[in-house]
Amino acid sequence: MRSGAGLDPCACDPAASRGRRHPEAAAPTRTAFQRDRDRVIHSTAFRRLVYKTQVFLNHEGDLFRTRLTHSLEVAQLGRSIARSLRLNEDLVEAIALAHDLGHTPFGHAGQDALHECMQRCSDQGTSLDGWGFEHNLQSLRVVDELEERYPAFDGLNLSFETREGILKHCSRRNAERLEAQEPGGVAHRFLHGGSPSLEAQLCNLADEIAYNAHDIDDGVRSGLITLEQLEQVPLFDDYRRRALASHPRLTGRRLLFESIRLMLSDQVYDVIDATQRALAQAGVSSVEDVRRSRPLVTFSADMRQRSQALKTFLLRNLYRHPQVMETTGRAKQVVGDLFQAYLSDPAQLPEAHASREHLPRAVADYIAGMTDRFAIREHERLSGATLFP
Repeated sequence: MRSGAGLDPCACDPAASRGRRHPEAAAPTRTAFQRDRDRVIHSTAFRRLVYKTQVFLNHEGDLFRTRLTHSLEVAQLGRSIARSLRLNEDLVEAIALAHDLGHTPFGHAGQDALHECMQRCSDQGTSLDGWGFEHNLQSLRVVDELEERYPAFDGLNLSFETREGILKHCSRRNAERLEAQEPGGVAHRFLHGGSPSLEAQLCNLADEIAYNAHDIDDGVRSGLITLEQLEQVPLFDDYRRRALASHPRLTGRRLLFESIRLMLSDQVYDVIDATQRALAQAGVSSVEDVRRSRPLVTFSADMRQRSQALKTFLLRNLYRHPQVMETTGRAKQVVGDLFQAYLSDPAQLPEAHASREHLPRAVADYIAGMTDRFAIREHERLSGATLFP
């Protein structure tokens, strides 16, 4: 099935896809990228995202974002921008919904702890199929290997273009390993330069836009940051003033929501305008031109500067807030203790993991697939300690 009509010449056409690792007959009613999206939505890893931390632990409040709601927000923003740029919306959605499938429980705290555990194994000379722990690489491993749904292959067997977009970052050591397994494949650009598709670039930026907006909302909802503090941030305060100019009596959550809504809208329009200018200046006319070029989906210089200032504010006032850091410390302990417990006694693992050749990677895969609450329960079972009452 073809859906290339109306797309920009630099957009990915599913009919021209570089294909799947395991050849499959085309679906009669869906394009390759629509099929990818559907496979992601029906995957086990996608369902687990509803119980995985974004900033606040899942049990800390019913209204805080989770990895699942974050992924949905990235997909919505990505599709909105893709439509205006005439990019492939289905590919953007597939990448956006899959980009966090490899995230650990407890957000970045869990990822950092798991990376430290895997590094120690590497330093001790333990044989590993890869090095360290990278959540982008883990997301790729989920869709390439770890999902178990089909009789003919491991993983979801997604198209090259979706897999390329999922692998947002990759260390050189892991890129070299991937390139050896798949020459010219999804890791090639990390070794030889170039960029991914416009759809993949768009998902990267939509991820950033969504983060900033919903972390403001969750931060204020939690009481860890205030509207008064946010007045120090030019990007947010511009929209707060605009909201008050239109609705002088607006206060509280309605003022917060309206300010965020205006900020999101302006950032979307900024990306569309800046990207259209960048594409015209680069003179690209095909997907391969895009891959040989510098990144072209972008903010304007002014919006990039103001967005960076907001990120710095959130880092200092929310992500490094003493209450968040205290929770982060306990989360790291849970992951570190679990890793050592399973490594010392593989019988505590499910048989499918315990019997694998590379035990440290099997342990990392098992822990990375856990939800917050399952990790907490397992830690209590194995250690007898209650770190999250």
